[in-house]
Parts: sequence; C-alpha cells; structure tokens
Amino acid sequence: MNFKTLALVSVAALSLAACGKKADDTTAVDNTTYANTTAMDVNAAGANDAMAAPASGGQAFVNMAAASDAFEIETSKLAVTNGASASVKKFAGQMITAHEGSTAKLKALTATLSPALTPNPALSAEQQQKLANLKTKQGADFDTAYAAAQVAGHQQTLDTLRGYAATGDVTQLKTFASGLAPTVAAHLNMAKSLKS
Repeated sequence: MNFKTLALVSVAALSLAACGKKADDTTAVDNTTYANTTAMDVNAAGANDAMAAPASGGQAFVNMAAASDAFEIETSKLAVTNGASASVKKFAGQMITAHEGSTAKLKALTATLSPALTPNPALSAEQQQKLANLKTKQGADFDTAYAAAQVAGHQQTLDTLRGYAATGDVTQLKTFASGLAPTVAAHLNMAKSLKS
C-alpha cells in the first residue's frame, strides 16, 4: 500500500464519524512507506495544504499524529454535549484528557529534535467533513456513530504507531510511537466496550 492510500485510510479511520466500519475493515500499515514519504504524498490525500513543502517521514508522522489528536479532542468535546449515554460521555472526557496529554508530549519531543519538527494539527478536508457530520447528530444516533468511529480510529492509530515504531526514520519518534501504542490499545478496548 502506498502512503496516499495509508493517509486516506488513516484519515477515514480516525475521523470518528458515522462510517460504521468495524476494526476488521481497517487496512494494516505498510511499514516501508514512512521513510520515503513527502508532504506532497500527504497533500494528495488531503491532509495538508496543497502548497506545503516536502517533508520527511518524521514530519509526515507528527502531522498525522497531531491531526489525529486534534480530531479526537474536537469530536470528544461534541460527545460530551451531544451524546446520550453516560459511558460515551465518560469515555469522551477520558479521550480529551489523553489526547491533550499526547499532544503536549509530541510538541515537547519534536522541539528537541535536530532539526526541530513542528506538528501541524490541521484537520484534513475529510476530517472536517466528518466532524461537521457528527455535529448534526444527537443522542443515541450520535453515540452509535461516535462509538463505531472510535473503534475504527483507534485501530488505525494503533496500526500507524506500530508501523512507525518498526520502520520510522527518526529514532526518538519511533520510541514515542512505541510508548504510545499500549495506551492506544487500551483506548481501543474501551471503545469496543461502548458498542456492546
């Protein structure tokens, strides 16, 4: 799978809208694509501005991680207000806290790199569309869409983290990805329990 496809799958899976896909439907990460990725590849998938300069695999990874966190935070804020069940609202609160924390850790880490990387948390067009779709839902409909998207999104994030940890081009980011993977796996299990 090429990075364009990976980025599209990642964006779709992380977008938390009512896509209704199961975790089994997500595509595994092709671990060989990170080192040769450019921002232009990501642009083709809609993740950055079309005029962005080429970026390393590390820059592409931190941009995807930052956008994922930003999307999780925004959709979880919606879940706190638009969700019906106490379990969805509790999970959403936990996701806000966790993703604000991972964003802070990512920013601190990337500032220490040489050269420093700056995570770009801009949502892709697809993420923006899915966020807008979630804004139209309330109550049980919202809960269903949010839970399904959380399962798919956390599975894709876990696959992405494991892939970068295995073959990424920046050692410190590989360590970050490896260290975050168990937390994302726990979130995936929590998200699965929302659907039962």
